[in-house]
Amino acid sequence: MSVYIKEPEQKAEACVIWMHGLGADSSDMAGLVSQLKVSSLALRHVFIDAPRRPVTLNGGMIMPAWFDIYGMELIDRMDIQGIEQSEVIIRQVMNSQIQDGFAPNQIYLAGFSQGGAMALHTGLNTHERLGGIIALSAFLPSVVAKDCTQLDKSTPFFIASGLFDPLVLPLWTNQSKDWIAANGYEQISFYQYPMEHAICVEEIIDISHWLETHVLGVTHDNC
Repeated sequence: MSVYIKEPEQKAEACVIWMHGLGADSSDMAGLVSQLKVSSLALRHVFIDAPRRPVTLNGGMIMPAWFDIYGMELIDRMDIQGIEQSEVIIRQVMNSQIQDGFAPNQIYLAGFSQGGAMALHTGLNTHERLGGIIALSAFLPSVVAKDCTQLDKSTPFFIASGLFDPLVLPLWTNQSKDWIAANGYEQISFYQYPMEHAICVEEIIDISHWLETHVLGVTHDNC
């Protein structure tokens, strides 16, 4: 497991843990972070590289992947063993941040595509209230796998997707958002953008505003 940390100039008031998409690495998420408009915040950004594993959909090619993908349908992305193995890795990083002084409600889980799926899965299986969960062009892989509503209901979500995404269908993201809402989570910020499987400037602006709103709110609550 490779973990990279970007520290703010001042003492960090929150920690965002980022998970990249299939076949990528932490530099993808670092590029997104470099474009955030959050100068009012002192954030520690933690980037995790996914383990390398064979991916069935790509002919068994070994690449960074949080879990295996067997085919193009949503049910083909339910590699429960791989998902649970990656959850252990992410939780180790979360625990290391808690040991470093962050409260659970100062920790945000964020990711794109597979990484966003892991942010949703890991977050919803967390007992404490987290600062929030950011899922970009993602889906909840455990919707049909098991009940995972341990997370405090006041935890906020930022969920976004591309209207023309051919890889993670907008329908899957919508279904995941609806499932989360149906299980009692009311703080869901949901956005759709005219793009495919990507991240756009408008999305980065919306993430920035969302982080400012929720990090500053938690900071004031802790004062």
